[in-house]
Amino acid sequence: MLKVLSIVAAVILVLLTGGLMAGGYMVWRLNQDLPDYTKLANYEPPVMTRVHAGDGELIGEFARERRLYVPISAIPPRVVEAFLAAEDKNFYSHGGVDATGIVRAMIDNISNVMNDRRLVGASTITQQVAKNFLLSSDVTFDRKLKEALIAFRLEQAFSKDRILELYLNEIYLGIGAYGVAAAALNYFGKSLDELTIAEAAYLATLPKAPNNYHPYRFRERAIARRNWVIARMAEERFITQYEAAEARASDLDVSIRARGVQMRDANYFVEQVRRELLAIYGEEKLYGGGLSVRTTIDTRLQEIVASELREGLIAYDRRYGWRGPVRTLEEGENWQEALAAMPVPSDMEPWTLATVLAVKADEIEVGLRPLRQPDGKFSTEVMRAKVPFSTMRWARKNVNEVYLGPEISRPSEVVSVGDVIWVSPVFGDEKKNATHYALEQMPAVNGAAVAMDPHTGRVLAMQGGLSFGMSEFNRAVQALRQPGSSFKPFVYAAALDKGFTPSSLVLDAPFVLDQGGDLGLWKPENYERKFHGPSTLRFGLEHSRNLMTVRLAQYVGPETVSAYARRYGIADNMPPVLSMSLGAGETTLMRMVGAYAILDNGGKRVTPTLVDRVQDRFGRTVFRKDERSCSACTQDWEEALAEAARRNPANPEPVMPPELPDNREQVGNPQTAYQVTSMLEGAVLRGTGGAARKVGVPLAGKTGTTNDGKDAWFIGYSPNLVVGIYIGFDEPRPLGRAETGGRAAAPVFANIMQRAIGNKPAVPFRVPPGISLVKVNAKTGKLADGEGSGIILEAFKQGTEPQLSSSAPGVSLFGNVPLVADEEIGAFEEAVLDGGEDLPPGMMDPVNDNPQADGLRGPDGATLPFGVAIPEGGVPTERIPGAGGEEPEPRRGLAAGGGQGGDIGEGTGGLY
Repeated sequence: MLKVLSIVAAVILVLLTGGLMAGGYMVWRLNQDLPDYTKLANYEPPVMTRVHAGDGELIGEFARERRLYVPISAIPPRVVEAFLAAEDKNFYSHGGVDATGIVRAMIDNISNVMNDRRLVGASTITQQVAKNFLLSSDVTFDRKLKEALIAFRLEQAFSKDRILELYLNEIYLGIGAYGVAAAALNYFGKSLDELTIAEAAYLATLPKAPNNYHPYRFRERAIARRNWVIARMAEERFITQYEAAEARASDLDVSIRARGVQMRDANYFVEQVRRELLAIYGEEKLYGGGLSVRTTIDTRLQEIVASELREGLIAYDRRYGWRGPVRTLEEGENWQEALAAMPVPSDMEPWTLATVLAVKADEIEVGLRPLRQPDGKFSTEVMRAKVPFSTMRWARKNVNEVYLGPEISRPSEVVSVGDVIWVSPVFGDEKKNATHYALEQMPAVNGAAVAMDPHTGRVLAMQGGLSFGMSEFNRAVQALRQPGSSFKPFVYAAALDKGFTPSSLVLDAPFVLDQGGDLGLWKPENYERKFHGPSTLRFGLEHSRNLMTVRLAQYVGPETVSAYARRYGIADNMPPVLSMSLGAGETTLMRMVGAYAILDNGGKRVTPTLVDRVQDRFGRTVFRKDERSCSACTQDWEEALAEAARRNPANPEPVMPPELPDNREQVGNPQTAYQVTSMLEGAVLRGTGGAARKVGVPLAGKTGTTNDGKDAWFIGYSPNLVVGIYIGFDEPRPLGRAETGGRAAAPVFANIMQRAIGNKPAVPFRVPPGISLVKVNAKTGKLADGEGSGIILEAFKQGTEPQLSSSAPGVSLFGNVPLVADEEIGAFEEAVLDGGEDLPPGMMDPVNDNPQADGLRGPDGATLPFGVAIPEGGVPTERIPGAGGEEPEPRRGLAAGGGQGGDIGEGTGGLY
């Protein structure tokens, strides 16, 4: 017997030895294959990039994993305790693997197997860190053993707090949220320190299987699991029994936060910021680098710009009547299911789709699109509403997309049962519940609007279309369109730099240019096809006279016009042809607004910018738009005041704020910029921009309407704000009769300015040094004595003021200004007029009766391309084609000599 026992003991010993050796070998082998855990010391998990408005409001996020990394010191004890109670109560006492927990799990799993329940694990938080960071999720013995081995090593290499910090920031908690900070924000819209016990407990239920405890799809299960975590917190004495009871009694109040853009009207702005960041930093940095981006957007102004552009597009669309329903349902089709299947852009809410259920004499009854519930499903509640006929009277039939049909007298002339239409709620005085709905129509036209600070180029608001949900194409920066007459101020700026004054006279009469070869004649026209004869530059710009602009462009030279377009940032390579002076070239709204900002700020170059500053995940500034240095900006204000008081207690010197250097490039003459601004102010007061007069503060602006009325523009400004509006079809076609910039775009500008600055004190435009304000007759440009209608203060550069010895300052055809080559005049050199001469008899006679005027006759009888006779010596003859002497080489864009002209380009550009 003893021998048998000895043999058995020997066998057992051999087996144990063999087992230990085999186990030791396996552990040794697995140790050789373990991933490098030391990289966790410098681990930087992907963190989402957050985009903020100028006032700090969050407006957008970019991320693949929605994570906010929070150090353990910033995570409240309540949140830590909830996760310890749910996941690893012995975390601060075990060495990486919890033996007690393993035994308890084995016992529990025996019962679970017998009752066909899910098996429970015994992984500690350290083991979960090992699995989440370094291993796969495969359910194998090898992986489990590796997990334990790494856990032991982690416990030796890192502190408990560091391990817990990694866990709480890495763990996936559902709905795209990684880490407790992102989960608190996405589920409850709160920061971690704002969470209640119940909310922290709910987050602690999620690590095992977030989808199994979804707050909407599995609400009861989620509440039950949350309450279990609350009970565990009470057992571990993290909270009192009273607090536990109170937390269990609370409802699971979850409001899942939307992804991406956090401000409805900022979609176009945020998307443009995303494109710019992507181009600079690349995908990895943008979507996982944890950048903090401070943008230029003014959220209040953005809401104003977006809503007023939308209202302007709707107003235009209604002028052309009803185009019909969105669709008509088939007989027997379920209208609720049909409406639920049709998308409604979120940025068009509260508009919604509806089906016509009944048509009566004075109203229609509609069924509204079902509401989408938080879980993503549609409500089964049937919602009906009434649409009174009074809200449908605008819906006259559209005829050939141009005309309106007869007025309607009953709803049946507009809709039929089964039609799917757009409707919007109409609220009563309390604005709580809709009293009825109104018929709407999604505009076919589109447009864009930009608001900018003229002194910095900061884009304060940008709306790239009617609805980002319907079209992501940003018409403010991506659409190349003809600016039309909104380009004219830069032609006039070129003329003023060449020596013209706002009172110089230019002929408003028919203009015909032989293009040479088989190109035929180019005959630009004024919008209303009328002529005013010799007129001041001010009159020409205020009333957008095409023929005057063409003559100015011909005088200064198309090359100069092209150079000014480049100088002001409108176009990089504008063809040097005459039609460009009327805005026939293509550019973007953003570029045009930036160019007007230069006029507004006195000729200083500003670059449109959407981003002020970018910081990395550690708070270090990696980009700053304003790179000016300011050592005094860090000075303590209170200390500076105290120092001033110590130096002179009786009468301390005032402490002045630090002065920042102005490093903006001067690209335009400040006096010229003010003269153009003054004339554009007149365009608002007396000319084509009259729609903006209602704002009641000093404004300058210019309309723009392109060939065949395909694009309508208005760009205007106050001393501290530039706003540009563009309206047109994406597939260019005429907007309609009389749909000029003054009618389609200017009212949008006026409404924006009314809401933005209309209730603020009026601020006049700044008059730069070197400007003399002289009373003149606005129509003739002559000196005026006294007051009266038509008398204005005209802005002259010092030395160019009209003299009493001349009855008409700066007259003759162009005011007797010397023609100076571009290379002979500096960018801001002031040209001086020589006083001019009186107009000859008959020069002011109407020219409308002579539409065939073929040009100007010089002293030698040669034809000049200006349109009326002029006395000898009235216009400088040097370098003017056909003015005597040897015939010069023709310039591109100008006719020269016997009808052989240069290229003038296609179209007539701007009209009004």
